[in-house]
Amino acid sequence: MNALDRVINWVSPARGLERARARAASEGLGAARMLFDAAQAGRRTEGWRAVATDANAEIRGQGDRLRNVARDMVRNNPHAARAKAVIANNVVGAGIIPSIQAANPKVRAELDRLMKAHFDTTACDANGLHDLYGLQHLAMGTVAQDGEVLVRYRPRRPEDGLPLPFQLQVIEADHLDNAIDGPLSNGNWASQGIEFDLRGKRVAYWLFQDHPGAMTAMGIGRSVRVPAEFVAHIFRVDRPGQARGVSWFAPVIMRLRDLADFADAQLMRQKIAACFAGFIEMADPQVGAPYGEKQDGQPHPVEKMAPGMIRRMGIGEKITFGEPPQVDGFGDYMSVNLHEIAAGVGISYEALTGDLKGVNFSSGRMGWLEMQRSVGTSQNHIMIPQLCHRVSAWTLNAASVILSGRDRGATIGWTPPRREMIDPTREVPASIMAIRGGLASRSNEQRKLGFDPEDLDAEMAADNARADKLGLALDSDPRILSQAGQTQAVTIPPERD
Repeated sequence: MNALDRVINWVSPARGLERARARAASEGLGAARMLFDAAQAGRRTEGWRAVATDANAEIRGQGDRLRNVARDMVRNNPHAARAKAVIANNVVGAGIIPSIQAANPKVRAELDRLMKAHFDTTACDANGLHDLYGLQHLAMGTVAQDGEVLVRYRPRRPEDGLPLPFQLQVIEADHLDNAIDGPLSNGNWASQGIEFDLRGKRVAYWLFQDHPGAMTAMGIGRSVRVPAEFVAHIFRVDRPGQARGVSWFAPVIMRLRDLADFADAQLMRQKIAACFAGFIEMADPQVGAPYGEKQDGQPHPVEKMAPGMIRRMGIGEKITFGEPPQVDGFGDYMSVNLHEIAAGVGISYEALTGDLKGVNFSSGRMGWLEMQRSVGTSQNHIMIPQLCHRVSAWTLNAASVILSGRDRGATIGWTPPRREMIDPTREVPASIMAIRGGLASRSNEQRKLGFDPEDLDAEMAADNARADKLGLALDSDPRILSQAGQTQAVTIPPERD
């Protein structure tokens, strides 16, 4: 308490009490602020860009530039290209496969026939290049590279002769008109080409007909409003309220660039060093015109570098052979940085580089399982809800017209690609024990392997029926033989004419 406080307390005790309380509150707040080192402003934190903008403000200013830089990385950097391929290959692989669930077996069979005829061929692709699973792979790779991708529903006429009257068109996010931003005349609002209603629901996308970067485009023209039910927008949501996606390479782009520059510098250093095999020095620079000099007495300049080159310096020379610089620690430096890059894009170091030295079963399995969690997150939080479920709605809507509404109540499930086992001799018995112990269903374990349970059961039944007809006794059918080869039931004889 200072002299001023004592005077105030003598004149007005109530006012003095208020000052004491205010001082205590201020001191307590100051102490609270000091509890978090990262929140302090000082020498160690002065380089941080701590801003309070929302996700859309960040993407609005830098999303396009970031996307274009990521594309350049994938075009020219082998590690970036590998990371994109690893993500697409593991999330989609051979395809996320649809399966029909319907109470009526005939309706299920008809829907299954239509879907296989449409999705297992290029009939579903507006460009006629991919089946459904190729489109999934293309979309997932684009999401990893650009941060987002659009799949547009294209209705078709019956006379087009398609199994289902629609096609899918995968387009890049460049088609979104970023100029459509802010309040709209219809009372809705837009964010970077995406229109929302007052409840925050996506109602439309403003898309250019042609890619703005197409060299053959006759001007960009005006964008058109496409209802949201005709577009699947696929991206990873990193922050609440985020409307657009960000390239998955954002945290590692600078690291990729610096690592590539470092590797190029080391390579150039070795190439330059290898070009100088030796240096010849003259003992007395005043003695005559040495071999190789021009008429004016000046030595010929070095105009071309070549491996094994020897540069003459003058008469009465001595030669000194160069010692190329070493690159000690090059492999360790590359390894550390590649570990960081792999972590930044959510894949394992071994998958990124193919470097398997020092990996045993335990370490390999731990790394593989962690990567599979990341892959499963992309499958179940991005591809299946944002693309596959939208394709389900489009498929059932189109099939309803063909089947005259008989498909009512039918649903479509999606099975991700199979997960290859690290050690089947250990993992298969574990799955069998889980099924027998009631810890997992047979259908669930089949889906983990990338099989549709109903299709697999039907295929097994067909195999058993064919074996019975031919009188074959196989270990795969426990009605006939046990694993020890002992008879459990009477072998079914082959049919006779």
